[in-house]
Amino acid sequence: MAALQIVNVEKRYKSLQALGGVTLSVEEGEFFGLLGPNGAGKTTLISIIAGLNRADSGSVAILGHDVVRNYREARQRLGVVPQELVFDPFFTVRETLRMQSGYFGLKNNDKWIDEVMANLDLTNKADTNMRALSGGMKRRVLVAQALVHKPPVIVLDEPTAGVDVELRQTLWKFIARLNREGHTIVLTTHYLEEAQALCNRIAMLKTGKVVALDSTSALIKRISGSQLVVRLANGDLPDALKPLVSHPDELVAGRKYTLRVNEYTDVEPILATLRQAGATIEDMQLQQADLEDVFIQIMEGEK
Repeated sequence: MAALQIVNVEKRYKSLQALGGVTLSVEEGEFFGLLGPNGAGKTTLISIIAGLNRADSGSVAILGHDVVRNYREARQRLGVVPQELVFDPFFTVRETLRMQSGYFGLKNNDKWIDEVMANLDLTNKADTNMRALSGGMKRRVLVAQALVHKPPVIVLDEPTAGVDVELRQTLWKFIARLNREGHTIVLTTHYLEEAQALCNRIAMLKTGKVVALDSTSALIKRISGSQLVVRLANGDLPDALKPLVSHPDELVAGRKYTLRVNEYTDVEPILATLRQAGATIEDMQLQQADLEDVFIQIMEGEK
């Protein structure tokens, strides 16, 4: 049984098609990435998964429980960390987490609450009022709220947006532990190096549709190959090489160019073309392409 099953989900807001028939399946125990630019439909899809919004058509199920027909069962198995900092300013951290436990009918949950707070470095803030916390601390409490009922499926919507490096490391250490213990993780993030390091499989959304879905390693290998980064001391990049440029803004800035190469044997013809054009190379590096390069290619529709 899939941890998350999404079948042909569509959602329209007047003239805007937010989701145009999204279908994907996340297996139990996966660490799954959901990537896409702003406006791609990620947050809309998450709100439908969480039961906060309703799809115009299609279905979503959490561990076999439909999020509309079996809302209570589905929601019990799901923890969601929202993108926005939503909190009640009148309660302490511990009171907030106890109330969240109560929403799920959990009594005497303090032992787990203490463990979650310890793992998110919130213990010394347990009796602090929510409105007195920094943005980063509030973000930690949102994560703790999502985990308070030990959900088997955890959805993280931009959980590290605008937070410091220390929190990112603390959070990922804890989330990785939960994943090892069998929890399914679905992550959206703009930090693509984060997604590359953490996610086993990735789906990319563009204008409300899935445009790529594969294992992280397969995406990188299949789509991008390697990169040749060259910095020119003089001369312009020849027209024949411009289609190989991974980052179009480099054509405007000039001098430094990131060129896609599929095989090492592609390098010599590139160097020969530069020599023939009279360009002098100041610096050169051959790099393995990463998820960011894959993302840019797909979003630009080059592949």
